[in-house]
Parts: sequence; C-alpha cells; structure tokens
Amino acid sequence: MRRRSVLAGATVVAVTALTGCGDGTEPPAAADTRDTGPLTPKTVYPVGQRPDAPTLGGELLDGTTFDPATRTDKVVVINFWASWCAPCRAETDDLEAVYQATRNDGVTFLGINTRDSKDAATAFVQGRVGYPSLFDPAGRVAMGFNHVQASFLPATVLLDRTGRVAVVFRKALVRTELEPVVTDLAAEKI
Repeated sequence: MRRRSVLAGATVVAVTALTGCGDGTEPPAAADTRDTGPLTPKTVYPVGQRPDAPTLGGELLDGTTFDPATRTDKVVVINFWASWCAPCRAETDDLEAVYQATRNDGVTFLGINTRDSKDAATAFVQGRVGYPSLFDPAGRVAMGFNHVQASFLPATVLLDRTGRVAVVFRKALVRTELEPVVTDLAAEKI
C-alpha cells in the first residue's frame, strides 16, 4: 500500500513539473480548453495579428506603484509566477540571465506574482531577481490576458515595442529557448 502511495505521489510531482502549476483553481492538466482551445506550450502571433496587451498597473513587491510609461517603446517580457510553483522557481535563474543579457537592447522584464503571499514572494525574489514584480494575489492582471491563457503558471508573455502580444510561453523556460526569441523581437522593425 505504501509503495502505491509513493508511486502516486511521484507521478503527481512529475506531471506538475512537466505541465506547470496550472491556474491555481484545479490540478494541472495536459489541456486547458476554457479560452481558445487546447493549451499549447508556445504561441507566436504574426505581426498583423497580434492582440493588444491590457494596460498593466498596480503595486510592486517593494510597495511602490508600477509606472507603465517606463515600458513605452520597449520589448516587454512579462513572467507570471508564484513562489510555491516549482517550475516557476526552476526558471528564475534563466529569466534573470536573459534579462541581464538583453536589457541594454531595449528590452525590459516585469514579473507578475500571483496567488501568493507578499512575504513569500518578496523573500523569493530578494537577491535573485533584478527586475520588478507586480504583486497580484487575486490574479487580476492574468485575467486581462484571458485571450492568451496567461493564468497558467508559469507563463511568459512577450510584448513587441508597440505593446502587442507577440509570443506566449505556457511552460517553464530555459535561457537557450527564451533569449533568441527576445533578441529577434528586439531586432524587429515595426
């Protein structure tokens, strides 16, 4: 009996690691059909078909207010995360490396901490992340991205310089996958 419990627990951990933390309302699934069909790990929007991103706003983890004007005319990498999400934790160093490598190329990063306590989120980013994170415990910012299924954790949304959604990743990322996409988007002439 104990062996079955251990195997069942290991299976849940493996599925969570492979598929992400889900949307926080139910266990992760291989497909999420609530918005636009099956959940795909990466969606690329052609230049003429990119949806507008919602206006971002709110309080940052450090207690200051986020100013969306600081992101004007820049490629913006938005990462939805939570401190309790294992895949989110696993991708943090890679996201920080891409941020450091591309921030002088007109690229900026913004974390969106969701469904988390402020203390846990602040403790997690301290000394690990150089870019700011909005504190969004109710997930309202993710709801604004409902047409791109950003409520799945982790999720990373790349906005082009005009503020339109160019690429959405719905999985944990590694530097070798993210950096070329960010670099190509930064080089884009729109």
